[in-house]
Amino acid sequence: MSKLSASKGRWILAATILGSSMAFIDGTVVNVALPVLQGSLDASLASAQWIVEAYSLALSSLVLVGGSLADRFGRRRIFSIGTVVFAASSLACALSPNVVWAIVSRGVQGIGAALLVPSSLALLSAAFSEHDRGRAVGTWSALTAVATAIGPALGGWLVQAVSWRAVFFLNLPIAAAVLVIASTKIGESRSPSATRLDWPGTLLATFGLGALVYGLIEAPTAGWGDPRAFGSVSAGVAALAAFLLVERRSRAPMVSPRLFRIRTFTAANLLTFFLYAALSAALFYLPFELIQSRGYSPSAAGAAIFPLIVLVSVLSRPAGMLADRIGPRVPLTVGPLVAAGGYALLAVGRADAPYAVALLPGLVLLGLGMAFVVAPLTATVLNAVGSDEAGAASGINNAVARVAALLAIAVFGILAASAFNRSLDRRLDAAAVSPAVRSALAPERAKGGALKPPAGASETESRAITSATRASLDAAFRVVALGSGVLALLASGCAAWGVRRVKSL
Repeated sequence: MSKLSASKGRWILAATILGSSMAFIDGTVVNVALPVLQGSLDASLASAQWIVEAYSLALSSLVLVGGSLADRFGRRRIFSIGTVVFAASSLACALSPNVVWAIVSRGVQGIGAALLVPSSLALLSAAFSEHDRGRAVGTWSALTAVATAIGPALGGWLVQAVSWRAVFFLNLPIAAAVLVIASTKIGESRSPSATRLDWPGTLLATFGLGALVYGLIEAPTAGWGDPRAFGSVSAGVAALAAFLLVERRSRAPMVSPRLFRIRTFTAANLLTFFLYAALSAALFYLPFELIQSRGYSPSAAGAAIFPLIVLVSVLSRPAGMLADRIGPRVPLTVGPLVAAGGYALLAVGRADAPYAVALLPGLVLLGLGMAFVVAPLTATVLNAVGSDEAGAASGINNAVARVAALLAIAVFGILAASAFNRSLDRRLDAAAVSPAVRSALAPERAKGGALKPPAGASETESRAITSATRASLDAAFRVVALGSGVLALLASGCAAWGVRRVKSL
């Protein structure tokens, strides 16, 4: 290691790994906690979606700006500010008295993550020499992957043993350690070539994505004729169209249109969009399926997802080495196909079958498929452009993955709500639930799997409603799994069409 690496490198690595791990763990932990949080705050499924979407919206809209702010105003300063914002909003989430408070706090938490994550990588890049940088980033990637893998199991245990609020309190001691290290062991650095910030593009992207997602989430309950749905979606599409025009004319665009003239870069980002949309939708709805439909405890639900994340963490490096030898096209084509097989198995697994039969094979295939993709995809994005544009390319690809998650949860919410309501109607008809009880049940439908029989229902009707709700939630999850499989097939097609072997950086 260089002199810098020997004296300060370990502290920089420790701070950046701990800080980034907070943001990465939060993505997996909160999903496991959502079904319990939904019941605790008496929230609708749309509100539960917003608890995830508020975070994703802020992160996806601002992650590119976060990197620019770090280069311009100081990497340690922005990293520390992001950590403070993330910790304060985590405390606010933990103390949430209602779902609106939780949604707003999660949005602020996303702002903190958008400052924290890109500045952590900028700190590593500035602190280590070119010779040591690859090893440092590799260590950062490996250990944050381990933290992410531990997240679901740890989150499930905390939710069951303590409370869903403990998931957010967990961030506070980690943030304190990060701030102590940053203030005492890390020096400040800036980029002398930092460009001005693209505020028009940022505002248009944030408003456009927010309006689009709001309309999509409101559509299942409000109906497409309602201004909250149609009007918001229209405004979002118009703002995003304006964003594209602004980026084409900007001297310092947040997203450079020129990069998308490179076929391999475009194909890799389309693959990213489809594959991460599929994964985000599946991982959002899977905990609801496990806890509310199949009766898993929160800790068991967290442990159920563990094999998927472990396979991705352990096999990504060997997959990257394979891609270096044979080129990225085959792994990036085959990986999504394997993942599609995993989604298909999740869609057809019987709800009353044991975990090892109904879920584990699908999760293993999904993990294997994603492992084929993660490392080769990153390398392909970076190698498709010049070395001077690698940072911008990486940031764009990261933002594409975040936007994919944001839109997927909203769009699949429409599909899931439709499947849930159709199945519930059929089952209530078959159980001969009285019209009066069904009328009283109508306001509860928005809660999805958290739906409870109304007070006027008889014991027989209550049992029938509970059974129908669980079966209908299972039907909705199957639709999500099949839809995710279709997106994975599209991702495979993008790789076959556009990914070519490119010269390494």
